[in-house]
Amino acid sequence: MKKVEAIIKPFKLDDVRESLAEIGITGMTVSEVKGFGRQKGHTELYRGAEYMVDFLPKVKIELVIQDDLLERAIDVIVDTARTGKIGDGKIFVTDVERVIRIRTGEENDEAV
Repeated sequence: MKKVEAIIKPFKLDDVRESLAEIGITGMTVSEVKGFGRQKGHTELYRGAEYMVDFLPKVKIELVIQDDLLERAIDVIVDTARTGKIGDGKIFVTDVERVIRIRTGEENDEAV
């Protein structure tokens, strides 16, 4: 199994969720996060004073999926979240050694 963490622009969340559901991925965790990379933030004006906004709002989607769904999930996220502009985000993939469903005690594939 793999854990996929995708950091995307917030307005792309619903589109990505719907696209993942179309390929059979329905379970995910979504967090509102802030960060920056090459985008570096921007300046804003508030009550006549200019100030730097260092961290930009993003959304982090976390999925734990079977290995055979990995490439399709990545393709769907990339195709759906891409705007072609800086700040589209990143995808991180890591191995998952073990998953346990707390309610039933099921493990691994059955727990996902």
